[in-house]
This record gives sequence, structure tokens and C-alpha cells, in this order.
Amino acid sequence: MSKSIRQLARHDQWALVRHFLALANEDRRLRFGATISDYAIRNYVASINFDRDAVFGVLDSHLQLIAVLHLASEHGNAELGVSVLQNHRDQGIGTSLLKRAKKHARNRGRHELLANCLTENRPMMHLARKTGMEITIDAAEAMACLNLMPADVSSQVSETFEQRVAFFNHALKCRLAEARYIAKGLAGGQNRRSPQRPNFLNLLAKP
Repeated sequence: MSKSIRQLARHDQWALVRHFLALANEDRRLRFGATISDYAIRNYVASINFDRDAVFGVLDSHLQLIAVLHLASEHGNAELGVSVLQNHRDQGIGTSLLKRAKKHARNRGRHELLANCLTENRPMMHLARKTGMEITIDAAEAMACLNLMPADVSSQVSETFEQRVAFFNHALKCRLAEARYIAKGLAGGQNRRSPQRPNFLNLLAKP
């Protein structure tokens, strides 16, 4: 099944927390610029302004977030941070997320797309160069920048189409997850009391 990109909302916060908690300490350090605690991750997710920013995610067939891009908007620009779980790297997911973020920022009148990272964050540096971002290095940190073209009909129609594809892809994954849940219940026997059926149309589930 294709890994479409879905824009997340406030009710997806627990799914975001689970994703970031699944990152190894070194991956956390590269993503956030420092090794941060579980408590700090929860605070970070709680502080995301979903009315101003955009958060994009890629889910696997079990509706778990395997990759996340946070696009924070400020002063007419948009700054991004990307994380991909270890077992899902080198599949082009980061590139797809960045292209999606670029289109989203462009269609909302942002002038520049920015990414600040440690110079040793080779995956992010490679991703920035691959997508045409200019990189400025200052000691241990690097700033990648990409000037954005004004939105046009093509970019707006393309984003709308991608949103609809992501919606139907997510709905299909939900139906498959529900089918697996029902099959598991049947395999467990008719006499065993089944747990309450989860809401597969919602990513929210406390870890």
C-alpha cells in the first residue's frame, strides 16, 4: 500500500508523542538539536500550534506514524523539522514530506522554507541538498534555505488532489485495520468477551 502523506490535527497529538518517543536518543538529538527527555517531548507536542503550523505524517498499515514533518510558520517564512523511524529510512519518505511541506508553504504565501540542524545530521543535510536548498554552515549548526515561488493554480490544485488521495488512503487503512481486529476477535473464540472496539478513524490512542 502506498505511503501517502496526511496532514495531522490536534486530536493526533498522542500519535505524535508515540512517534517521537520511539526515536532513539541519538535520533532525538539530531531531530531536536539536543538529547531531550520523554517529558520534554510531551511538552513539545503540546506546544504545537495547529492553527498556525502544519504537521504532516506518514502512517504504516497499522496506523502508526513512521515519519513526521512539523512546519512552523513565522514572519512570512516556514521552518521545518523531519523525523523518520529507523526501519523506514532510505525509502524516499523524507523527500516526499519535504516536497509536500514546500507546496503547503508556497500556497499559503510563505517566502522562504528553512531548516536548522546540526552539521552532523547527514540525512537532513542530504535531504536539503537533494531538494535544492542552499546551506549555510556556522560552527556546529547549519541553516538550509529555499526561496519559494508564489502560489499558482497548478500548485493549489496539486495540493488539493494530494489531500484527497491521503484521505481515501487513510480511510482504506482504517477499514483494513478494522477487518484485522474483527478477524482476531473471531479467531479468539466466540465465548471470549471481546474488548471495546477502537475507533480506527481516529489516530488518537494513549500509549
